[in-house]
Amino acid sequence: MLKIKRLYTFIIQTFLPIFMMTFGICLFIVLMQFLWKFVEDLVGKGLDNIVLAELFIYAMLSLIPLALPLALLLASLMAFGNLGERLELLAIKASGVSLLKTMKPLIILVAFVSIGAFFFQNEAMPRIQVKLRSLMISIRQKSPELDIPEGSFYSGITNYSLYVKKKDPKTRILKDVIIYDTSDGFDNMSVFVCDSALMNVSANKDFLLLNLYTGQRFANFRQSGLEDTRRTNRFVPYSRENFKEKKIIIPFNTGFDRMDESNLEGTQISKNIVQLGSSIDSLGNRLDSINVHDRRIIGTHTYLTYRNAESYVKSKNKTDSINKLSQDNPRKDHISTKIDFDSLLATYSADELSRYMSSAASDADGSRFNIMETTQKVNLQKNIRMHKVEWHRKFVLSFACLIFFFIGAPLGAIIRKGGLGMPVVVSVLLFIVYYIIDNVGYKMARDGVWEVWQGMWLSSFALFPLGVFLTYKAMNDSALFNPEAYGKFFNKILFIKTPPKLTDAQREEMVQKIPSLSSLSLEPEVTNGLKAMDSDKLRNIVDNYKEFNYNQTMQLAALSILKEREADLSDITNKQDRKSSEELMSLFEKSSLLTGIGYLLFIILYLISNFTILDLLPDKILIIYIILYIRSFIYYFTFCERTEKKSKKYQAFVMILSLACYPLGYFLMKKKMKNDLENIEIISYLK
Repeated sequence: MLKIKRLYTFIIQTFLPIFMMTFGICLFIVLMQFLWKFVEDLVGKGLDNIVLAELFIYAMLSLIPLALPLALLLASLMAFGNLGERLELLAIKASGVSLLKTMKPLIILVAFVSIGAFFFQNEAMPRIQVKLRSLMISIRQKSPELDIPEGSFYSGITNYSLYVKKKDPKTRILKDVIIYDTSDGFDNMSVFVCDSALMNVSANKDFLLLNLYTGQRFANFRQSGLEDTRRTNRFVPYSRENFKEKKIIIPFNTGFDRMDESNLEGTQISKNIVQLGSSIDSLGNRLDSINVHDRRIIGTHTYLTYRNAESYVKSKNKTDSINKLSQDNPRKDHISTKIDFDSLLATYSADELSRYMSSAASDADGSRFNIMETTQKVNLQKNIRMHKVEWHRKFVLSFACLIFFFIGAPLGAIIRKGGLGMPVVVSVLLFIVYYIIDNVGYKMARDGVWEVWQGMWLSSFALFPLGVFLTYKAMNDSALFNPEAYGKFFNKILFIKTPPKLTDAQREEMVQKIPSLSSLSLEPEVTNGLKAMDSDKLRNIVDNYKEFNYNQTMQLAALSILKEREADLSDITNKQDRKSSEELMSLFEKSSLLTGIGYLLFIILYLISNFTILDLLPDKILIIYIILYIRSFIYYFTFCERTEKKSKKYQAFVMILSLACYPLGYFLMKKKMKNDLENIEIISYLK
């Protein structure tokens, strides 16, 4: 029992430093993303360092729910990857401790982290969101810092446009200044032209004080007949004022005014679970009352609006009086008239019916819009959805932390790669998938396309089976990344037959037939030269000895040296299995026949699809053709592996050509396979 406790301590000590490091890195990355997103709102405002520090602190705290799941995924993947890479996980399993038991202390730790994340979302996040939103709104509303450029007009001040030819940074004197003042309207614009000016800001930072020196002011006369003058396009007189010094005041708020946080107190971001539940109930009651009111109006007016017309009311009263008289005098003959709706429609022409139905549809649509889609009701429904979104968000984070741990820990145990290489790549890819799914679900819930709980829990529903699958595979030591296992699976689906390979006994028999180096009549210099070569060069001599102008004795000598070095000769013995290669070629030809038929059927049906009712057949045949195309190329690649490997460029060229025109690609592949089969040299000693 003491050993297990020490193991738990070791696992926690391995995990915690990595988790703290990854959490800091992830939080820094998402904070930089926040900065790039809102950099336009921050630059040029002249914000104080204290305000910027406060903004970054609130932003960092608000981004914890985004960084925490990614940090847990990366930390668990790195921790168990390190344990697997250092063979510590293998030693733990060899001592009789299962993977789930090894994960037990971290499961408890992550459970506490998830609970803490829930309370953080429920208690701290509403306050953080209110402060962050109010601060961001205040920053957006702040006027930009006054920075008048030289040689161009500056329009950053409302109703004013300033031009400065040159500025003196020491004396703060502006030279050759032009000011256009449109504060009283464009028609009453004033223009100031002066040699120099001095600009100051008022003590309360609400006004700009401009001292203008040696200039003129131009403005229109404001006379009572100005409107009539404009109508008759008559000339409007203007005034010109010369001055040596003139002071003007321009309203321009350069201070930082904080928004009152109480303005956001009633929104969904400022409420915890209890407050959100209460608000959802109250908003639901309001929506129910609006629905009752709408149904009452619909039943009275919407579908039978003609009943409110005066002519219909008079006609109905007359009909009711006649029916009453007929009931009071049953002896009198009374002819009751019943109107057949179909016969009434038959009295109208097709054009009249179309016009009347179009008018009725337009009236019905207008009534529906006016009653069912009122702005109040739409806003209320959206408000309810946003409250429900925030309610579910409190739980989604905690569950996501657990899911990412049960994805990262088993995946690290399977991959057995630590460090910041493979774990970072895998974690980022998984988190991108999670982030995309989560955003899609959020937008679907926000817009009312799906139920709120469906959209908010979509990412968890998508990744939960992956966590269960990886945990199961890791506990059973399954070869999750074994390509042979997946190859057998796809071969079974595509009905791909594989010719039997040489058995180990047959390979060993071939190797034993290789003669010893001493039995070959070679010069000592040649023998020493071959022994000095590495195994790759010797293999090259075995495969291409004719190109080096060697005889078969040199080939056998290279084989003998490889045998003495106990090198793997499976690739050489495979080439002696000509029968298997011939069977592969036969299977390729049969599969290509079906692929060619599928290709021709698709081309024929595609050409005639516009003239027949079978328009869906080409798409189905195309799917069948692609499946057969993949099947044929699997045979081709298997053949290449057993004979002579082609260059990747050639294989890519053949694949693209065959997909567009399979008969031509088949011709090239068949020709190449025949040449490769003929070039296979059966070594006589290995027969």
